[in-house]
Amino acid sequence: MKKINKYIPAFFLTVFIQACLVCGFAQVTDYKNIWLHAPENIPYENSIDAPLMGNGDITMSVGYVPGRLRYYIGKNDFWRLQSQFDKLSGPRVAGFLDISADELSRPNFTAEQNISDGITTCKLYKNSLQVRSWVSATDNLICIELEAGKNPIDIAIHLSAPYHHQAILQTGSDKNIFWLTRAFSEKVEIPTRVAIGMKILNRKTDRFVLEANQKVIVILAINSQFKTKDPLQSVIQKCSSISSIQLPGLLEKHEAWWKNYWAKSNLTVSDTVLQKAYYQGLYTMAACSRDKKFPPGIFGWVTTDYPNWNGDYHLNYNFQAPFYGLYAANRIEQGVPQDAPLIDFMPRGAWYAQQVTHTRGILNPVGIGPLGNEPTRNANVPKWLANGNIEAGGLFWQQRSDAAYGLINMTQCWRYTYDLEYGKKIYPYLKGVVDFWEDFLKLENGRYIIEGDAIHEGSGKDMNPILSLGLIRDAFELAIDLSKELKVDQPRVGKWNEILSKLSKYPVYERNGKKIFRLSEKGFDWVAGNGLAIQHIYPSNGINLDSDPELIEIAKNTITQKNSWADGNTTNSFYAAAIRVGYDSSIVLKELHAYALRTHPNGFQVQNPHGIENACTVANALDELLCMSVGNTIRLFQGWPRTEEASFTNIRAWGAFLVSSAMKKGMVVSVKINSEKGRDCTIQNPWPNQAITVYRNNKKAETLSGSRIRFKTSVGEQIELKP
Repeated sequence: MKKINKYIPAFFLTVFIQACLVCGFAQVTDYKNIWLHAPENIPYENSIDAPLMGNGDITMSVGYVPGRLRYYIGKNDFWRLQSQFDKLSGPRVAGFLDISADELSRPNFTAEQNISDGITTCKLYKNSLQVRSWVSATDNLICIELEAGKNPIDIAIHLSAPYHHQAILQTGSDKNIFWLTRAFSEKVEIPTRVAIGMKILNRKTDRFVLEANQKVIVILAINSQFKTKDPLQSVIQKCSSISSIQLPGLLEKHEAWWKNYWAKSNLTVSDTVLQKAYYQGLYTMAACSRDKKFPPGIFGWVTTDYPNWNGDYHLNYNFQAPFYGLYAANRIEQGVPQDAPLIDFMPRGAWYAQQVTHTRGILNPVGIGPLGNEPTRNANVPKWLANGNIEAGGLFWQQRSDAAYGLINMTQCWRYTYDLEYGKKIYPYLKGVVDFWEDFLKLENGRYIIEGDAIHEGSGKDMNPILSLGLIRDAFELAIDLSKELKVDQPRVGKWNEILSKLSKYPVYERNGKKIFRLSEKGFDWVAGNGLAIQHIYPSNGINLDSDPELIEIAKNTITQKNSWADGNTTNSFYAAAIRVGYDSSIVLKELHAYALRTHPNGFQVQNPHGIENACTVANALDELLCMSVGNTIRLFQGWPRTEEASFTNIRAWGAFLVSSAMKKGMVVSVKINSEKGRDCTIQNPWPNQAITVYRNNKKAETLSGSRIRFKTSVGEQIELKP
């Protein structure tokens, strides 16, 4: 077994091992490793249970049937790109690697994964064969190491891909390098092609006897036409150049990448189940999201050519949800890829706005793909379902909010970083959204209203759906902020402020004797499942602890009655919404603990069909509890139980601050703030009724007092606060 790297903090070691035991995983005896244990006999094409590996471009999962171990290899940029519904577009499997042996025909298989670096070990029938695999974090290479047990074993290793009538598959070998290419180039808008090369070090064939206690290493190289002109030649050259002498260096670079990734931020809480879920979610997103043009689709890992929902980017929350927690957790590199397909779809969105709503701006359908692709176009659905839901060939479900929903994570990334280059990148998309709503909103009786916008898919022409009201507020506030920082479109700011001042209030009504939020002012009022009644709070940033106390009380009542702690759709936003309005943290943490236990070993939620959407639900909730900064006011340990100790390092706060703090024995004992952009900082006094001394770059500066303090900072300044 591989020992864990020294860079992992001590808490990381013990917590994950304890969490495995709490979760009922197989017992860990090697306390120098962090392992997640998969159940025995994971079947083919079941990524829900399978150990997941990847580097943000290549993804790999593993399954088993008696006699054969299969690795599913995917590449984020390998899609069939035809803008048509009914599985004609979507991500596709790059290939399979099968490891077969007659001796392994008896069903016995377990998998262990070290999430500090993704290295995964599969053990087959009484350790007859042990297979250790990892996807290089720094190169498009996969390393698979086979080790026989006490007896020799006949091994066959086969590189293949699933049959698909639209795919062009070629296979061959070149000087002991086995290869395949898979392409979708006929009747598509953009041809795609991927190549996989395989080299078995020190072996000349793909069938051989592995002697007792001996090892053999398989190297796979993967490339695509989006990364190189000739992907096949690229992988053959890569495989040719690899030798066993180079592997230690490759592994060292791999470990260094993961070391840097885990160093970006961390936290410690006493609940080991939550701590495990926190890091497992961040691991998941590191493994599937880094390609700046091709973010992961709804399932992240591709194990079949026919994924549900075409495996697309579903814009009425599913696509955005796994990214929610990345920005506060300081994993910006993993969050930025979600922007690309939205920006690339802008020309089509502008066409839809002209054709469907006769407005400026952009109007997006429910599902898109990369590079302007539209997997939901011309949806072949029953006539009764298509009535009103398909417009100009696009599947909208009568919703007008999908483009604005696409801004959610862009808004978060901007507010957490204040990166001017990033602001310039997203500003055209933002303008498309505000242009649309400037035209689509109607001014009636002194207020702006929304007409003909479904709150739920196909719910009809609702008036003032609460989600859209939240998204609009967030969009126009972002437009005003970016206009100021980028010094653009300043004559339009007056109009944007007017819209915000006159925008309809969130609809409310009485239910079960309590005033709660209504799904729309006219139309749908309530749905038992789903959390749309709270998404104006989060992720739309519409209500926080500085809001009208009456709104906060209505929000709490809504959360109580909605009770969506285990919802099959929007749980990923429900916890953060509850935290944002100061809901009872003992309930939040209790439900979050139960939520973290309702997972498969790889972190996928049980009985949730939407893939990776819940990857960072726990990470997002814990970061909000420990360091909430919505509205540009930092609140440390807001509502955190004073009986529970906790600490964190480098959680991002609005305004481009990196915050570190700790609580012991019910008291905040340290506060450190790194100011990246030199903006003014506002913080709720961590020591009520006490004055605060500000230290700047380790030198005592001013003393401040009050329940909320505000002070100036300079770029790169290190601030420490002491009572």
